Amino acid sequence: MARIAVLIPAFNEEDLIAQTVKAALEMPGVDEVVVIDDGSEDETPFVAYDAGARVIQMDMNLGKGAAMNRGVTECDADVYLIIDADLGPSAYETYRLLEPLAADQADMSIAIMKAPPGHKGGFGFVMKLAKWGIRKYGGTVVTAPISGQRAIRKKLIEDIGGFEMGFGVETALTIDALRKGYRIVEVPLPLTHRATGRDLKGFIHRGQQFVHIARALWKRRK
Repeated sequence: MARIAVLIPAFNEEDLIAQTVKAALEMPGVDEVVVIDDGSEDETPFVAYDAGARVIQMDMNLGKGAAMNRGVTECDADVYLIIDADLGPSAYETYRLLEPLAADQADMSIAIMKAPPGHKGGFGFVMKLAKWGIRKYGGTVVTAPISGQRAIRKKLIEDIGGFEMGFGVETALTIDALRKGYRIVEVPLPLTHRATGRDLKGFIHRGQQFVHIARALWKRRK
């Protein structure tokens, strides 16, 4: 039977990490829940540990891709379910991402998330760039190109050489997997998360995402 590990990269998520961990621990078929603390400045690692997760601590904040690579290196599994730390109780629903892999219908599944109630959705320029890049360099149209909720076979991660650094990690992962011939499916899920604000901090974050995705696409232009 395949060993399944839930990996949760986290940076300053003390308010929601406990709920996310507890929901992940309730998922059927999961062997281990691991939080990779990416140099948090708050109580994230301690709260995660108290909630029942195994915690891996990074010495400094190196970004989501680096945290994911660390998690895969230190946690042996056949399938990794990678989810965001701010899903809270809705994290439980991500177990459905494992079903297409268990049925041998996919090598990676991606959650399609709806924007939280009252939220207008993400900044279109980031999504459009990621979709365009995956279509151009991966040959496939993907609905949720920057979704962080994914179930992935270990062999896929090893074959592509691990995860891209920075905010381009999901876009790069999708392109690399498609180029290697791996099967990808998308699964609509009723997930909630902390929405990126439409304030200065939010625009800076989306700007960084755009730059990192553009960099990842440039590296894959040939």
